Amino acid sequence: MLKALKAAALLCALTLAASTPTLAQDATPPEAPAETAAPEAPQAPAEMGPIQTLLQQHADDIAKPSRRTIQPVIDALSGSGLPGMADVLQVWEAREMYQRESDGWFFAGEKGPERSIILTDFDSGEALAPVPSDEVSNLKPNSGVRGLIASALVRFQLEDENPARRQDALTAISRNPDASQLAPLAASIAGEPDPALKAQKERLLTLLTIAFGADESARVAAIESVAGDLNVDTRATLNPLVATTLKLSEGEPSGNIARTIAPGTEELPRNTAYDMAAAAADLPARIEPADRRAALQANITDGAVGGVPLAELNTVPARERAYAALVEAGTVPPAPTEAEIDATLARFTYYETYAEPSAAVTDAATRALNTIDAKVAVNTAADLGLDALSLASIYFLAAIGLAITFGVMGVINMAHGEFIMMGAYTGYVVQQMIPNHTVSIIVAIPLAFAVTFAAGVAMERLVIRWLYNRPLETLLATFGISIALQQLAKNIFGTQARPLTAPSWLDGQWQINEIIGISMIRVAIFVLALVFLLFFLFLMKKTRLGLETRAVTQNPRMAASMGINPGRVNMLTFGLGSGIAGIAGVAIGLYAKVTSELGADYIVQSFMTVVVGGVGNIWGTLLGATMIGSLQKGIEWLNPSNTLAAQTYMIVFIIIFIQFRPRGIIALKGRAAGD
Repeated sequence: MLKALKAAALLCALTLAASTPTLAQDATPPEAPAETAAPEAPQAPAEMGPIQTLLQQHADDIAKPSRRTIQPVIDALSGSGLPGMADVLQVWEAREMYQRESDGWFFAGEKGPERSIILTDFDSGEALAPVPSDEVSNLKPNSGVRGLIASALVRFQLEDENPARRQDALTAISRNPDASQLAPLAASIAGEPDPALKAQKERLLTLLTIAFGADESARVAAIESVAGDLNVDTRATLNPLVATTLKLSEGEPSGNIARTIAPGTEELPRNTAYDMAAAAADLPARIEPADRRAALQANITDGAVGGVPLAELNTVPARERAYAALVEAGTVPPAPTEAEIDATLARFTYYETYAEPSAAVTDAATRALNTIDAKVAVNTAADLGLDALSLASIYFLAAIGLAITFGVMGVINMAHGEFIMMGAYTGYVVQQMIPNHTVSIIVAIPLAFAVTFAAGVAMERLVIRWLYNRPLETLLATFGISIALQQLAKNIFGTQARPLTAPSWLDGQWQINEIIGISMIRVAIFVLALVFLLFFLFLMKKTRLGLETRAVTQNPRMAASMGINPGRVNMLTFGLGSGIAGIAGVAIGLYAKVTSELGADYIVQSFMTVVVGGVGNIWGTLLGATMIGSLQKGIEWLNPSNTLAAQTYMIVFIIIFIQFRPRGIIALKGRAAGD
């Protein structure tokens, strides 16, 4: 900052030197001294410059500034048009301004050697000889004054050559908008070379015009231009225009009236209305029944209160007479009767009035906010639908393997969730060996498929093949395997959650507008689910394994008579479903905690997805996942504070749904249908 002052002074000196007439050619030049001494720093400038003159006019306020009185001084300085005044304000705001005790002059200062201060003149930019620190006073304005100075500096920063300074000025205006910023902001737009900053300035000018514009028609036009804008700052600008205050008046109310309110309604209870009237018209304050009862009890004398025997105080009129007698005696404060309260309420008109005096502005703001609210509702519904679609893709990935095994083989595999868990842990192990997260995920996906495919084939060959057509035994056996695999994972990896870090290009979220947004990880999971849908359709429609699987699904005996080995098909199908579960585990592990209970969190939803969609049908599984994901998100939106209740309601709904469609949305034909 001091360097800038010195550079400005040097430029002024060069300009003056260039304009000084040269010596006549025949003039005798002065004799050169034998030895040139180093120039000493001046003790003081030769004369008071324009900046110092202006500072001295407000010396008392600058030396001892107050937030309540300093604004006119700051306006005078910033509006003076003097070159270098922006640097003066920056020095003052940075608490680097000093006042010399001897004459009260102001300087920029910096600490010198041996507890001295090096002063720099604001007009010339010359650095003076160091002075002892006790000969100057460091001016340190408080945070409130510094904030006002910073607001004044915005005017200079809006046209600064540095784009970063102009951006900082716009940020400062948006954080603390003020009517004084409207004119300099408008003046800076025409010469703004940066298109992005120009767009920001134009938008900010629109908001400032709405809030502080002097022309009513310009404000209305600005409001209409932002109708439907979803940005938060737009709503923050419009909401104060429609803010109302409850008031009362005798006779017809005046001002920009929003509506009148009848006392005694839910919006304005009777007691509240009287309390407002009592405060406005200096009427007796209303006494609560408990306070009245306490006052009567405190003034019992000779078995009576105010001359009314205690035996008669069992009615409201008697208690009012007793209290009135105490008021007349000056013992208790007066209290209005019910009739007086009714009369007072009839005397006044209660109404809500806008803080904004212009009715045209408030009408335009109301229409704009209604348009924004409607658009917010539509976008909120779209955001909720996007969340539901994202959750449905997760459930689809988790359930697609189960749909294959359950649909083709009729096996209730309670260990399906543990295959998801195995896939997630496979991804974790790969990341420990391959630090590059992108490469590790690319490696982990096929490796997780291979590991869980092998585990599924082993499980089918060792356990499942002996339990076909025995669903209860299959359920118990796979449930036992599920518990064993969970315990094995705890023994190997411990109970602490393990991180499965997503690549950097999956960080953040895809923000469509101010309301609609979705994390990039969920976008990737949706794409992965779509890829698996296409892969499964290709596998079932275009490959020999798919043809054999469909044949075994429709009629295993007929398929065997055609040379198809049902046992081999069952083994490969079970392995394929388990492998897909492993890949789903890698995807789910990117945003969920990788623990031994990871699979248990998705097994219930997976079974519900398969059953609701239709056993063994890929399109049914897709529809089931979409239905369950949408249902869960909808219930969570209605009751966001209780996710457990949302899951409970969802299960109840699924039970009711199955009563009407026991075979799911798309019923399977063939063996599963017969079962």
